[in-house]
Amino acid sequence: MLAQWMIDNRIEILGAAAGIIYVILEIRQNVWLWPVGIVTSAFYILVFYTSRFYADMSLQVYYLVVSCAGWYWWMKGAGLRAQGTGQGAEGTGHRAQGAVETDRLKVTRIKMKMGMVLAGVFVLLYFVMWLVLSELTDSPVPEWDSFITSLSIVATWMLARKIYEHWFLWIIVNLASALIFLSRGLYPTMVLYIIYLIMSFAGLKAWKSSLTGS
Repeated sequence: MLAQWMIDNRIEILGAAAGIIYVILEIRQNVWLWPVGIVTSAFYILVFYTSRFYADMSLQVYYLVVSCAGWYWWMKGAGLRAQGTGQGAEGTGHRAQGAVETDRLKVTRIKMKMGMVLAGVFVLLYFVMWLVLSELTDSPVPEWDSFITSLSIVATWMLARKIYEHWFLWIIVNLASALIFLSRGLYPTMVLYIIYLIMSFAGLKAWKSSLTGS
């Protein structure tokens, strides 16, 4: 029976496994989190479509786009700083060797102005999604679906820019998601988001150390 259940839910299980790897890489600030995120999103587009979580499905499409942008930003952050190291006399090989470790995109704190802009974006996204899901779809939980999706959009953009406070948003998102997926019977995904929740606290601590040490 267990084997059959795993076969029937293989896409969700694979997505959950890829998601765990994604968060581990995120905590470690490893640039490979982005290609893993692309794979995770591809799996969950299918999972959320069949479960009628349309906003969450759309969110995964957004993740695909932002994963490409985040991958570029994290790599470009290193490249731009490497060009300004002034190591010309040492040769280009020496510059390339030190670029990833010392000149990568740094973790930063959010500024007040940016926080206000992102808060406004969240509120706008929430009401637009809530209206669309309530009127045009058969989503079983339009309010929560809109809340989770809107907050996740903001948090993912902050992650792509390496803004420390994005971890606080993930804590809220992961807790709400675990409860919603439990109510909908998506147990592997519920377990995934509980793991996400625990790992979010670990990420908060790890990135704080990186922030104070930068």
